[in-house]
Amino acid sequence: MVTTEITIGPLNLKNPVLVASGTFGYGDECHDLVDVNELGGIVTKSLSLKPREGNPPPRIAETPGGMLNSIGLANIGVDKFIRDKLPSLKGLRCAVVANIAASSVEEYCNVLTLLETAEGVDGYEINVSCPNVKEGGLTFGTDCRMTAEITRRLRPLTKKALILKLTPNVTRISEFARAVADEGADAVSLINTVVGMAVDIRSRKPKLSTVTGGLSGPAIRPIALAKVYEVALAVRIPIIGIGGIMTVEDAIEFLLVGASAVQVGTANFINPSTGVSISKGIVQYCEQQHVSSVKELIGSMRVTKGIAPLESWL
Repeated sequence: MVTTEITIGPLNLKNPVLVASGTFGYGDECHDLVDVNELGGIVTKSLSLKPREGNPPPRIAETPGGMLNSIGLANIGVDKFIRDKLPSLKGLRCAVVANIAASSVEEYCNVLTLLETAEGVDGYEINVSCPNVKEGGLTFGTDCRMTAEITRRLRPLTKKALILKLTPNVTRISEFARAVADEGADAVSLINTVVGMAVDIRSRKPKLSTVTGGLSGPAIRPIALAKVYEVALAVRIPIIGIGGIMTVEDAIEFLLVGASAVQVGTANFINPSTGVSISKGIVQYCEQQHVSSVKELIGSMRVTKGIAPLESWL
């Protein structure tokens, strides 16, 4: 029997596989397609204080090995989520993690405070890839000082798991991980999407209305693995690995380089049951490798002694 339970701060997961924010709706849309109770957890679509329409279309474009999106954090707002969505999630036998997006530190605090008054949320993932309107639109996630400030302000507001979702669009992601760990984050999830773009050569127009967007899918998996490995060498808090996970082999790679859990994202658009298949595949892999607990896989990659793989190119 393989033990699959994983602990992320105060959050207990039955297995290390979650579905990523923005790829599984609010968690109630896929009940007829997949048994979500077989997942370790669901991360909801981003929630802001007020409803957001998001960016105008076109806002999704396929690319080789992935997809670009510029959804613009479209969502129903936290009040409607609590009223209309959360009741159907309370009976789930997997963790429910609310992803929070905001345009000011105060808005992050307000959204989390409202969610704290409701039952059914087990933890929070804080999306810092948002424009800070008070600082001229600078993205929170590319400012280490602001990312730390958000964590510092949110930590006293909840005893539930507080997870900071980090952007790869910085020079040293490990510096951001250290900053949020120092301010009390229970975990970090990484990576968010990589900035990319695509052009229609016939119309000579960008394929997204916003010109650039976030690249996700298999194309970014090597980048994500390197970032997770970098952070695993820098902090002791758990890491949730994200980026192009399509198969059980992909997920195991993330565990081996230091992730305690993984999120399946773009693959859900192809097959919503991918996460469940991966969770079962991890158990099969452990049985084949005579591993009694998934925890034994975390950070168990074998590196030749004397090699400094990060410092050699950073």
